[in-house]
Amino acid sequence: MSDIVRIETNQRMSRVVKAAELVFIGGQTSNDHAADVKVQTASVLAKIDGFLEKAGIDKTRLVSAQVWLANIERDFAGMNSVWDAWVAPGCAPTRATVEAKLAAPELLVEIAVVELA
Repeated sequence: MSDIVRIETNQRMSRVVKAAELVFIGGQTSNDHAADVKVQTASVLAKIDGFLEKAGIDKTRLVSAQVWLANIERDFAGMNSVWDAWVAPGCAPTRATVEAKLAAPELLVEIAVVELA
């Protein structure tokens, strides 16, 4: 369908999908598995910024975010300190944050977002 644009697509998934007026960025994790939650969160948000740029938009158009933490009790405050500095003033999306077992034990955070194109 020509009204759906997929960015960095393979057989299993697309990193970004633009459909109608929405842009979906799938769950992103840090490449630095040895880092603490603050560094991993900053890495994830930098990846999201890069995908937003590829989609031709920026973080001021966030509408929704899902955050998964491997240990919410230990890492919630650290993740939030980085998240709060990253979110554009006045542009905070709806957000859910939950504890989850992530794909590798070294991963501490995963984030997915939806934006208005």
